[in-house]
Amino acid sequence: MSIDGWNTVLVLGGIRSGKSEFAEALVADAPTVRYVATAADTSADDEEWATRLDAHRARRPTTWTTEETAGQPHRLAELLAAAQPAETLLIDDVGGWVTALLDPAHQPGDATAAVAVLVAAIRSCPARLVLVSAEVGLSLVPTTPLGRAFTDALGTANRAIADAVDTVVLVVAGQPSWLKPPPPTRPAAVPAQITPAAADSRAATGPVLAPPPLPEVLTPSAPPTPAAVTAGADAPWLVPPVAATSLAIEPGLAIEPGLELPMPDEDAGSQARSRAATRDLPGAGFGGLSQLVEFAAATQGTPQPVPWSSTRVLLVHGDHAGGAAAGTAPGDSARRAQEARDGQGAWARLAAEAGAELQVVDAPAADPIETDPALPLNQVEAALQLGWRLADQAADAGVRLLVLGACGAGTDAAAAAVLAATAGAEPPAVLARVRTGAGEYDDAAWMVRCAAVRDGLHRSRHSAREPREILAEVGGGDIAVATGVLLGAAARRLPVLLDGPVGVAAGLVSRDLAGPARHWCLLADHGGHPGVQLAADVLGLTPLLDLRLDLGEGGNALVALPLLRSALALAAALPAHPSLRVESDEATPPMDESEPPTEESEPTTEQPEPAPPTEEEPDFREPEPAGPGPTSTDPESTPLDSSGPRAG
Repeated sequence: MSIDGWNTVLVLGGIRSGKSEFAEALVADAPTVRYVATAADTSADDEEWATRLDAHRARRPTTWTTEETAGQPHRLAELLAAAQPAETLLIDDVGGWVTALLDPAHQPGDATAAVAVLVAAIRSCPARLVLVSAEVGLSLVPTTPLGRAFTDALGTANRAIADAVDTVVLVVAGQPSWLKPPPPTRPAAVPAQITPAAADSRAATGPVLAPPPLPEVLTPSAPPTPAAVTAGADAPWLVPPVAATSLAIEPGLAIEPGLELPMPDEDAGSQARSRAATRDLPGAGFGGLSQLVEFAAATQGTPQPVPWSSTRVLLVHGDHAGGAAAGTAPGDSARRAQEARDGQGAWARLAAEAGAELQVVDAPAADPIETDPALPLNQVEAALQLGWRLADQAADAGVRLLVLGACGAGTDAAAAAVLAATAGAEPPAVLARVRTGAGEYDDAAWMVRCAAVRDGLHRSRHSAREPREILAEVGGGDIAVATGVLLGAAARRLPVLLDGPVGVAAGLVSRDLAGPARHWCLLADHGGHPGVQLAADVLGLTPLLDLRLDLGEGGNALVALPLLRSALALAAALPAHPSLRVESDEATPPMDESEPPTEESEPTTEQPEPAPPTEEEPDFREPEPAGPGPTSTDPESTPLDSSGPRAG
């Protein structure tokens, strides 16, 4: 535990909450553990209590040693003081120690002084130390003096120990909640029954990696003209700027649930939508692209948004091993990523046409999720931070829009597993059919992918459904990098264009880490992908287009980008409709410059008589009815001259 940044931890929980199993899981990686049992052994008089003790003994590996302090409660502090730095101690539990302390056989005694001695021993203990205790503050006040004395003493002990240890975790219904920061790099889950084999299957941490500098991104080249492209089949395409990078970790950047990120300007968005409806267009308006204008205005913070001047494509490359990649030719994704680096292939050509920069990012390969966690948690954290740094780099370079793309074997299955873990989706319902390079469907490979996702979810059923745990168990490096990109982009108020399963899966995870992140995402086209459609509904994203493009994740967005820019250019440049401009001019009559404004004129005691209407001034009185009946209730009134002007 000391390698994770903490050496002592207090595990709190109610009865049958799973606190003991959680504590045992924390020390499962230790070669030897000294288990200190504080409860009295009354198995001769209480059969049910004997069953509980037997269950605890059965869970302990044979390499652990057990010591009992029930008969000598003051011996617990002595054990802690005598512990060595290489040792690991598990105290289960503080409630048993308090019970023994209050036992009449050990009186007279000072419980407050005993707690102080124990806390001092905990603070000075050099060993790895885990203490288990019952949280009694949520229950009713006992009706007996002894019961009240126990709850008071245990509550006092819990508070003092919590102040002394590095970390405190509360286990409720088997789910851990870290109360005292900093949390561990790898929080353990609470399995139904901890065994050494189960402990070995957990995602392992590793050494912290030093972050190398991010690569330089070159200025984009202009797209080729149609004549240059059609001059010959072998004519080279203009190469867009490309950079490749590797996984790194940046110290000090904490990406945890509850991140506070900015929200787009909703007022500017609604004003821009209303303004777009009044533009001088021959047709009825922008239709489905009205939400594009509203999104651009909200993310730019102005009711008159402009087309994105600088765009960068982040192409995340990461493979998934095992059944998730069934039906994919080995090395195919690496070939496509290399083509993008060389300025060839669909992504490079579409980026050149759109005048966008292209950056290829290598994510760590994921292990087979049906048998192992996809990625260790330390690599998940590094991937999240890498994505955040990539967004920072783009914002610092003046990029105004990010396009998120992905290529890798098994990305569809990994995204489906994330959808199932975060949104409760059924894997077969969100997994698209597998299409071979020859254009045929491979339903056998699709079934293998479904089985891999099913087995991966079953294997990790006891893990915490915390965002980073989901990425570690079934998500993998590419989705982790994409999640970091979305979070970093939202932090820098940088919009992101999505169009595939990796992007929307990252959107679901980033939503659980920071709710505002999804409001900076725009979905170009769902591509007919069932997983993308479901995730879009969950995230509240409406696709701008319904072309059902499937050119590769990121390629669909690049095809739509010129259309989106054109729509924004029209909304920004076109004036209001002439009828609205005329009404605006009539509504504000010109001021007579020969006389000062009313509020600046000198006060007078008499009000001037209203001037009679001249022949040039139209009479704006309401017209009299033309039908039968009296035209006025005033007998002395004269009928209105029908030849005069009428207001309408």
